[in-house]
Amino acid sequence: MRLLFTLFSLLFYISVIAQCKTFKITSKGDTINCTEASGAKRGKWKIEAPPLRGEKGYIEEGVFVNDKKEGTWRRFNLMGDPLAIENYTWGLKNGICTYLAIQGIEREESWRAIDPSKPYDTIDVQDINNPNIYEKVIVKTTGASIKHGTWKIYDPFTGQRLRTENWILDVLQDPNTKKEDSSNTSTTLTNLGTPKSKSDSATKKVVPKEVLEFQKKNKGKKIVDGKTGG
Repeated sequence: MRLLFTLFSLLFYISVIAQCKTFKITSKGDTINCTEASGAKRGKWKIEAPPLRGEKGYIEEGVFVNDKKEGTWRRFNLMGDPLAIENYTWGLKNGICTYLAIQGIEREESWRAIDPSKPYDTIDVQDINNPNIYEKVIVKTTGASIKHGTWKIYDPFTGQRLRTENWILDVLQDPNTKKEDSSNTSTTLTNLGTPKSKSDSATKKVVPKEVLEFQKKNKGKKIVDGKTGG
């Protein structure tokens, strides 16, 4: 039995060497920090950043897929206290990201990753006056995450919520401005029209000017809208 276990471990070690140019083996026998021959990171990683030029050091843990962060990543200070819980898709922040101080939570951010492999993507935009109403909007991809959703800022000492911010496609919404009079929203969400319920299958799809120009240039070709993760 011991011989079989040793043989299995040896074969596993050889397979890791074949796939990873560099890697680490933890005290528990797990393989982490795998770098392929191409230089791409993959699998579980633990990154340790020492203090530098007045900046405090940190440790972060998560998974790389095709050299990009994917899923949940956690960051700690060098004493092991949690600093952040971030979620990634395509290497971009996506969903709720939480940031903490030693005393408690500081803020919750909401991000939306846009699929960088497609020229345009479709996302659901929530009505600022009615959270049960959504509008589908086509946006041009920029290769970066956008602020989208509710941000919450707290006092880490008391846990009291200090303020709430609502973002739509990287535009901060004014809660005192009605939707039809909001110049901020109208510059990003062109001709939203009458919004419909998210459950309504006949939800209107808004097509901005950039998309119409793109469709003219690619007339006769099939254009597929991507879907965001998270």
